[in-house]
Amino acid sequence: MYLRKTILATGVAFSALATASFAHAEPTAEVLHWWTSGGEAKAVASLKEDFEANGGTWVDSPVAGGAGDAAMTVLRSRVLSGDAPAAVQLKGPAIQEWAEQGALADLNDVAAAEGWDDVIPAAIQDVMKYKGDYVAVPVNVHRVDWIWANPTLLAKVGADSAPTTWDEFNALADKLQAAGITPVAHGGQPWQDATVFETVVLGLGGPEFFQSALVDLDEDALNSDTMKAVFDQMRKIRGYVDADFPGRDWNLATAMVMNGEAAMQIMGDWAKGEFLAAGKVPGKDFICAATPSENGYLFNVDSFAMFNVSGDDKVEGQKLLAELIVGEKFQETFNLLKGSIPARSGVSLDKFDDCAKKSEADLQAAQEAGGFLPSMAHGMALRGHLAGAIVDVVTAHFNSDMSSDEAVSRLVEAVELAKD
Repeated sequence: MYLRKTILATGVAFSALATASFAHAEPTAEVLHWWTSGGEAKAVASLKEDFEANGGTWVDSPVAGGAGDAAMTVLRSRVLSGDAPAAVQLKGPAIQEWAEQGALADLNDVAAAEGWDDVIPAAIQDVMKYKGDYVAVPVNVHRVDWIWANPTLLAKVGADSAPTTWDEFNALADKLQAAGITPVAHGGQPWQDATVFETVVLGLGGPEFFQSALVDLDEDALNSDTMKAVFDQMRKIRGYVDADFPGRDWNLATAMVMNGEAAMQIMGDWAKGEFLAAGKVPGKDFICAATPSENGYLFNVDSFAMFNVSGDDKVEGQKLLAELIVGEKFQETFNLLKGSIPARSGVSLDKFDDCAKKSEADLQAAQEAGGFLPSMAHGMALRGHLAGAIVDVVTAHFNSDMSSDEAVSRLVEAVELAKD
């Protein structure tokens, strides 16, 4: 009898301890991000609401600065002091760099339970994994290789659609210029120059060449006649922009197209948000079309990496957050606000606009054709110092009279030095 009472008392005590432990392990997540304005702030707020509705405690740690440089400075300081946030807005090779340092948590149990391998495209899985283990989760897919056009201006030179080849692009731009219309709205900032450059690489060289040149950094591809042709085309585009382009922000270039001051802009689908915010309708007030290529698609994926933290509440918070981010509900809500499309396959696009539906259809076609590729200009294909070496040459060429031969030579040299 005494033994039975002891066992019973021990069981009650253990149950109480387990209950207390469970209560203590309420999911908690400190989230470090730089989505602090406009649609981005609304988008991250939707994640916060979803997390809290599922019993989580959200600790918001926003760091202003659209490029995330300030946030990364804060992150490095936090990690060095042993106080890493649970979840951090991070993307591309930066995820691998932090994983190499042993700073990221393993999410394989959540991935297996939620079937991520079946719903996340393989190319995006590669970015989210380190040595086969999930350490980050994708939020969205931004397409980089878009042309945004003003249909009224195109109609003035007899065009009713965007060009489908680079030769057509040049012919249309020449007609626009002859009619006194600025063909291309552009902001003279290095990342914008690089955005245009990589779409030309994709269009003139094709997906296989893009992979060799801007992902694998193959010297033969970098030092090829095709790359020379790319710089030739960049020189043409330079002649199609207005004289006031240096230093112009991308959204001001978008406004030029919107307001009838320029006919076209080459920019990622975040530009769509500017049109939509102004009440413009796709297909009526503006045209969205892929830059010329054969089933190419350059992706820029926002994501959150989960850092090593201590405490059951924080670990559970990471797991809940990761599950919600890849879930269909959040993928729909977030991307409707952000202007991108879901990173998860199978999410209904009934509420999305025609440009988003085209993006999804092109994504599927590009995957089948091997043309679904990471953006170099937006930090998806290369580590920072390698991408920086390419961007420096591209910008120097675009803003000078440098010949294509010299640009190719400098490109090869810059990449070689950056590899050392």
